[in-house]
Amino acid sequence: MTDPQDSTPGQPGLSADAAPEALAPAEPGAFPEPAPLSAGEAPPTLATGVAPVAKAPSWAPNESRPTFRFFGIVAAVSLVLDVSSKAWAEIRLYPRGAGQESIELIKDHLGFTLAYNPGGAWGLFQHHSEYIRRPFFLLVSLLAIAFIINLYGRLTPQQHALKWGLPLVLGGALGNLSDRIVRSNVIDFIDYQAKWIESMNRLVAKVVKGWTITDHWPTFNVADIAICVGVGLMAVDMFTSRRGASPSLPPRAPMAPLPVVPVASVSAPEPLKPDA
Repeated sequence: MTDPQDSTPGQPGLSADAAPEALAPAEPGAFPEPAPLSAGEAPPTLATGVAPVAKAPSWAPNESRPTFRFFGIVAAVSLVLDVSSKAWAEIRLYPRGAGQESIELIKDHLGFTLAYNPGGAWGLFQHHSEYIRRPFFLLVSLLAIAFIINLYGRLTPQQHALKWGLPLVLGGALGNLSDRIVRSNVIDFIDYQAKWIESMNRLVAKVVKGWTITDHWPTFNVADIAICVGVGLMAVDMFTSRRGASPSLPPRAPMAPLPVVPVASVSAPEPLKPDA
């Protein structure tokens, strides 16, 4: 009769014949050599056998992010152009005598006429009190400047449109803000007129009561041009970034096979024999 301590029913044990085979070292070549790893490739993990894919940078290493030096130069140039053009317009186009000075560049289309706008675009808030209008525009301008600077600090090298658009908007906003602080009015002097403007105003007048029908576009300045161009570049960046949000990924390199570890053979236990 077999000793119960050596082998009990339901608990398999190793036989004396199988033990040497189980404890014998594996022969050379039993374990396949793993495939060599390429440069920069991480080794496969034991849990899944899939090599972790290294996250590629969003831009090429030789590219650099937009600098605040460039940001300041573009904003300063647009600000200087706006302030200097307004100073010229106020000196050259200020009314002298009974008539108003004006310069016609293109007959019935484009000219220079001095105007002071106490409100915003299209005369927004121009009929409100100075105690409401001035704090409102100052607060909006400061919030816009803080937003522009914060957004520019997070740009990537691929965002070329925003690289130019944000400083242009900042320069234009600073130009109109300086007018509101010094004069409480914004100097406008570029006068544009066309037949399509009159047609557009007639359509608006059908919806908005009291809308003035004219063929003149609201008088504007260099700061307004910089702001419009900058906002247009921001829109271009928005559409192009959405289109390139899901680029095609390069094909993944074939996965190296995991080494197969042979399992030692275990013999079944001998059946118990009844006592003689």
